[in-house]
Amino acid sequence: MTSPHIGSDAAPDQHASTAVAVAAEKRWALIVGAIIASILAMMIFTGLHYAAMPPSRVETVDVKTLHIRGEFVENNLGTAVEAGGKVVVRLIAQQYSFTPQCIVVPAGSPVTFRGTSSDAIHGFVVGRTNANTMLIPGFVSTFTTTFPKAGEQLMPCHEYCGTGHEAMWARVQVIPREEFMARAKGAERLSCVPR
Repeated sequence: MTSPHIGSDAAPDQHASTAVAVAAEKRWALIVGAIIASILAMMIFTGLHYAAMPPSRVETVDVKTLHIRGEFVENNLGTAVEAGGKVVVRLIAQQYSFTPQCIVVPAGSPVTFRGTSSDAIHGFVVGRTNANTMLIPGFVSTFTTTFPKAGEQLMPCHEYCGTGHEAMWARVQVIPREEFMARAKGAERLSCVPR
């Protein structure tokens, strides 16, 4: 028993719909291929371009002499007001702590962070601010940010650095600018942890 719709009349309709489907699939295959080729070309171009032109602000530091001499000796860590009134925080990350453990910064003023690591890749983020960086052994990470209001922020390590990673954090105390400047006159480096 045969169906009245199956016969020689159904074959041209079936071939026409198959041809439309195949043409649509070929168009999408070409579009997806073009997208993939474009992405690969961009990756190759940027890789070659930046390999030939590395970032201009690469600062290195000798990890073996980090604590002995140079910018990151212990008595140079913490917050300082430098020439021209620039506020600079210097810090070192090491398994599983930051030095200094507590940083004092002024509210409403630009603060430049300069940090490095002595042993492994670390990083930090300060509370709900845009202060966020990675600290890589042998390199100095630098960024500038402003803390809009006074208060205390937590500064955890956000790069897994070993079994003690979850306990690696510091604090950032943001105090009014006038109070900060008064304290900065009396001390060379500010920290909220007694030395």
